[in-house]
Amino acid sequence: MLYMGGQLLMIGGSPFYAIMAIGLLITAVALFKNKKIALTIYAILMWIVLAWMIFEVGFDKWQWIPRGDLIGLIGVWLALPWVVRPLSKAQNPANPAKFHPFLGTTVIIMIAIVIGLMFYDPYPKEGNITNQRAPAETDVAGNDWAAYGGTNNGARFSNLKQITTDNVSNLEVAWTYHTGDLRDAKDASEYTFEATPLKVNNSIYFCTPHNEVHALNPETGALKWKYEPTKDRSYLQQHQTCRGVSYYEAPEAAATNAVQPAAEANSPAVCRKRIFNAANDAKLLALDADTGKLCADFGNNGVVDLRANMGEIRPHALMQTAAPLVAGNLVIVGGSVMDNGFNAGNPSGVIRAYDVITGRLVWNFDPANPENTQPIAAGQTYPQDTPVAWATLSADIKNGLVYVPFGNASPDELGIERDANSNTEKFRDTLVALDLKTGQFKWRFQSSKHDLWDRDNPSQPSLVDIDYQGKKQPVVILPTKTGNLFVLNRLTGEAVYPINQVDVSTKGIAGEKYSPTQPVSALNFLPDPINEKSMWGLTPFDQMACRIDFKSLRYDGNPWTPATEGGSIIFPGNIGVFNWGSVTVDPQRQILIASPVRLAYKYNLIKRTPETATQRLFTKDGTPYWNENFDGDYAIHIQQLSSSLGIPCIAPPWGRMVGVDLKTGKTEWLRRVGTTKNLKTSFLPGRFPIGFPMGMVAHGGPLTTAGDLVFHGATADNFFRAYDTSTGKLLWETELPAGGQATPSTYMGADNKQYVVIAAGGHGSLGTKEGDAVVAYRLK
Repeated sequence: MLYMGGQLLMIGGSPFYAIMAIGLLITAVALFKNKKIALTIYAILMWIVLAWMIFEVGFDKWQWIPRGDLIGLIGVWLALPWVVRPLSKAQNPANPAKFHPFLGTTVIIMIAIVIGLMFYDPYPKEGNITNQRAPAETDVAGNDWAAYGGTNNGARFSNLKQITTDNVSNLEVAWTYHTGDLRDAKDASEYTFEATPLKVNNSIYFCTPHNEVHALNPETGALKWKYEPTKDRSYLQQHQTCRGVSYYEAPEAAATNAVQPAAEANSPAVCRKRIFNAANDAKLLALDADTGKLCADFGNNGVVDLRANMGEIRPHALMQTAAPLVAGNLVIVGGSVMDNGFNAGNPSGVIRAYDVITGRLVWNFDPANPENTQPIAAGQTYPQDTPVAWATLSADIKNGLVYVPFGNASPDELGIERDANSNTEKFRDTLVALDLKTGQFKWRFQSSKHDLWDRDNPSQPSLVDIDYQGKKQPVVILPTKTGNLFVLNRLTGEAVYPINQVDVSTKGIAGEKYSPTQPVSALNFLPDPINEKSMWGLTPFDQMACRIDFKSLRYDGNPWTPATEGGSIIFPGNIGVFNWGSVTVDPQRQILIASPVRLAYKYNLIKRTPETATQRLFTKDGTPYWNENFDGDYAIHIQQLSSSLGIPCIAPPWGRMVGVDLKTGKTEWLRRVGTTKNLKTSFLPGRFPIGFPMGMVAHGGPLTTAGDLVFHGATADNFFRAYDTSTGKLLWETELPAGGQATPSTYMGADNKQYVVIAAGGHGSLGTKEGDAVVAYRLK
């Protein structure tokens, strides 16, 4: 304690641990000399520690743990009769005391305080959203769940209301289906089952991490058909996942398309009902929704090769992880690339729209050449190293617009070689509205300037009409990794909720061109700045280690701290506050529900030299870095700011849920989500068995329904839960067979019962339990 407390003191940290150590040493010396005064000294130390805890963190019981657990346990031990009696015997041999009044009373009081704190949590914000339900002007999901976000507006809302706040506690498992698609040693470490099942055409459709597509009976979970491609197992894949498939149904007589030539438009389709799957081997597949067979008239016997016109592509450098967008008679895809592997030569981030029947390229929007949306010629190549849009897109069919959430271009954390005046730079981290039929540019909004932190726009935008400040407006809501929720007029791109430009630091590595300002929305969940007091742990020792780490690293008190060679704290880190799970919006009540994450990361830049330009870099334990950026100025090492026990250094909650009244932009309620049960740790051989409700990381999205319910899996404890939309009150929970890092969906079965379904297969990077289950629930 004294050694680590002294280290912390020497770098400008809190002196308290050194003071505490001195108190412990004095107590130890007195005990060694068999002096009863040792117990008095220790009681005084306990009161000092209590006062310090209240001064630093108030009455947050979770933050009391590292400050008081060890001191409290020692106090309980010293207050026991077999310790007190021998010490008092020296002063009163005839009648030695078994109870020390000062220490014993102190321990009793401390225990009472701790018991009282078990029933108190200062963090949640209680509230009640009273907005009345009214018809929505945007499409909402009903008996079916026909698109990744329910509909193309990405609201993740259903107007079904058979399951309500009154009866949700009666949910039971209707069926469980196992895909059989499990990870083996050859697969990527980030192997994740994140699919949102569709329910349409009287079938359930979803994809697995190896891009199998399964079709099930909605009421029983029985397999109807399965499409199983050849598995490409490789640990070199950066993201081995498939988040969803898409559905198209042509008119009865023929498959027609207003943007096709007349002869092509009148030709009948081989598959009138189609499932589209964009695979992680950069292929777009069209399957017959009734049989699972490839649609022979689409592309090359059912397959469009998305590597076309991309030039040279390194292995696993181009992939698809999101569900394609089917809008009108087009299927539209972005793409994902391997981040930070190479400084140059990364695949283009072009957005491509294909005819749903033939697979013919109808238009392409290339960030490097935004004016030219005519299909590229066969022998031409899209420019490389442009921003990519790896999330699912959204579409406003009525107004003929498609919304593309562009992210960064690799390398994500370095901008020394970027041209500030190029189109590529203008489209980084930018929401773009395009004409649905032609791909022509309409407007853009940049959510992060000169991104050096991997601040991709990761979420499907949500389209809704809101009565903000008494004025009805059609908006698009863009969740971001920083925690901003930008609310823009979806026809013009103008801000509906105010946006401020805040000043940030421009001092970092030589040659970098830092933006002096960054945008902050009036509606945001940017985490509060952290400080040394924010550091956490299970004991004083790992908390001190985190405090030492904090004081040793650069942190500017905002999300835009520059990465440095000496190491910087980036909070939030590249997992973001919001990620691919996005948010859910009840458009009938104009309520937004989100599950923002709080995690800090360490970014270390590693200078590349001519001698090390193409060499692999390794950690001290021999593990290779992933973000190597070969032939670049710097490689980068990114790791969570955590203790040696693998526990986040920042105090919980790490996962939250919030309810926002979109009419006012006010956050009406906030709560922790998730418990410590099933947590994988380095200090236990198995998983943590007790569910302390600290608030766990949630990777996956929520679902809302007209039954005033929020359904949410995603947390690192393998649980699936239902909350009251109005208040955030937890109403129901059940443990899944594996991690539920996926967004659920809901539908009405042919038996006139409402079902809620979620994929439960775990997440390799989060360390949740792996599996292959899809589980459906209905009322008893």
